[in-house]
Amino acid sequence: MATAMAVLALAPVPVMARTVTVEERSIDDLQRMMAGGQATSVDLVRAYLARIAAMDRKGPALRAVIALNPDALAQARALDAERKNGHVRGPLHGVPILIKDNIETLDPIATTAGSLALKDNVTRRDAGVVARLRAAGAVILGKTNLSEWANIRSTRSMSGWSAIGGLVRNPYALDRTACGSSSGSGAAAAASFAAAAVGTETDGSVVCPSSLNGLVGLKPSIGLVSRGHVVPISHSQDTPGPMARSVRDVAEMFTAMVGSDPLDPATAGAHAIDYAAGLSTSALTGMRIAVLKPDTMTPDLALAYDRALSVLKAAGAVLVPVERPKLEGIGEAEFAVLATELKADLDLYLATTPPAVKTRTLDDVIAFDRANAATEMPYFGQETFDKAATTKGLDDPAYKAARAKSLRLAGAEGIDAMLKTANATILVAPSYGAAWLSDPVYGDQYNGPSSSELPAIAGYPNLTVPMGLVGGLPVGLSFIATKFGEATVLGAGYAFEQRAHARVAPRYLPVAAVGPGLEGVR
Repeated sequence: MATAMAVLALAPVPVMARTVTVEERSIDDLQRMMAGGQATSVDLVRAYLARIAAMDRKGPALRAVIALNPDALAQARALDAERKNGHVRGPLHGVPILIKDNIETLDPIATTAGSLALKDNVTRRDAGVVARLRAAGAVILGKTNLSEWANIRSTRSMSGWSAIGGLVRNPYALDRTACGSSSGSGAAAAASFAAAAVGTETDGSVVCPSSLNGLVGLKPSIGLVSRGHVVPISHSQDTPGPMARSVRDVAEMFTAMVGSDPLDPATAGAHAIDYAAGLSTSALTGMRIAVLKPDTMTPDLALAYDRALSVLKAAGAVLVPVERPKLEGIGEAEFAVLATELKADLDLYLATTPPAVKTRTLDDVIAFDRANAATEMPYFGQETFDKAATTKGLDDPAYKAARAKSLRLAGAEGIDAMLKTANATILVAPSYGAAWLSDPVYGDQYNGPSSSELPAIAGYPNLTVPMGLVGGLPVGLSFIATKFGEATVLGAGYAFEQRAHARVAPRYLPVAAVGPGLEGVR
């Protein structure tokens, strides 16, 4: 934990040349400020650094940022010079963003996945997704905290905790989870520590923290965004995704993130389009939508969902109720895939890390955690790591059968079947329930619906958009389509967002605003 704290504590906050307000500013707002001379990229970087200094270890102490990039100001100066010479790369030119700390950047900071085992993992190489964002003009402000090892180490984990970064707090209620594994990206974007952030998802790790932190988040189709130089869990399900405070911001980020990368064969056919250009408030007119109503919703969540459905209907959508098929064994099949791919993929990744990293295999990481249990495992263990270590590799017939089964159940017999039954273009569902208490004793208490499983396994897009507050805590609405349907879900999400106006900025309350007379109830 000392490593990240030292980086944050020792990083000087420069004296600002002028006062610039960045709280709740969209990417387009920032671009207009720079274009109009009201701010430079250097001004924006300084303003975000000052906000992080005031709020990440002080104030509400969100612990959302694990390390700051010492080269951020230099990057901003270079981009300001380009602008002065008449060259603007696009909507992200000079805009500061944050990157989840399981994604490598060529900046002089480690990529740790939150683990002390990777505290020296300074690779000086850009992940493919970072290279594309950098080429689009984004300033890499720093790295965000995360659930250690992207929340795959234990089934009893406490989301948002890592040995290096500590526990991320939810900016809406500091005692509540920010969800994982992209918890730092979610809390940081919600708190305006940057214009936007990049997370990663294997199953829920973009959608959940986006939903619980009042954000728009897109889990893309597998094959659009490179996983090269990203600390892996599963090549079948891993993907980076953009997280921001509006659909347009997410669309502009995503446009820059999409593209092929030789390091990720799945992206061989990927090519970028301008996802923001096609956004329209009329996108829902005449669109048939399959509507899932999970039986695990609390009454207040069901009310928020009904209000959201009313917005969709008023926007011209045709709503068709559907039921989720039984899909027996999908969870067990998914776990078998993730456990097998975790060992195979992580071993391959660790072999490419610098010599300073001494953990070269999953077995080495397991041994490291045992030797450093006081700092690495004070709250929960590593039984998922232990299980993954016993798997038999990618040629194991049982693994291949599990992948075929999970893919069939999630896709053809799951999302595809529901859309076909409803003759619908997209599927909607509550993204998650409201944020639960962060609990080091019992770990995560998922107590409501989740939209993430089927699109995560099938490799389909899942966009979550704020649909209001429940007990003072954000909840999201998921828009799900078949593979490469990102333009469709972004369009539908934008049309909903522009009518619903459901996002509320965080208030950094000590506990959730659950109602009169119950303010102190935990």
